[in-house]
Amino acid sequence: SDYLKRNPTQQLVAPAPSSWGNKGYWEVWLDQCNAWIYPHLHAAARRMTECARLFAVNPKPDVERVLRQMARELLLAQSSDWAFLMKTGTAREYATQRTKDHLLRFTRLYDNLVTGQPDMDFVAFCEARDNLSRHPMALLR
Repeated sequence: SDYLKRNPTQQLVAPAPSSWGNKGYWEVWLDQCNAWIYPHLHAAARRMTECARLFAVNPKPDVERVLRQMARELLLAQSSDWAFLMKTGTAREYATQRTKDHLLRFTRLYDNLVTGQPDMDFVAFCEARDNLSRHPMALLR
């Protein structure tokens, strides 16, 4: 940016870790009831990075579509709301199922992509399943 060109020396800061969660740290998101999700989320993130690198240059349209859906499934699985709900018990079963569903869909998309056999019907199902751009009235049907 122009600002950085005019001011090349910047002050470095190291913010103190904090959270709005109970006691000001991550206890709500890192607890025995939700700790099981993190190895799965980390593995999925590594796989996403692997595929993004593998198909970085001119991916075929179908491959790009699969990659985009993999990214959406990973982001949805990583939602901090799920771990929060698991800890508070507000909707533990729902949050657990949503996390599992997104991770399972991500894994199926990944497996199909790396074996060279993307299932475009499954991709279309996933795209429609959690589509934020559909009309709000469609949710009532």
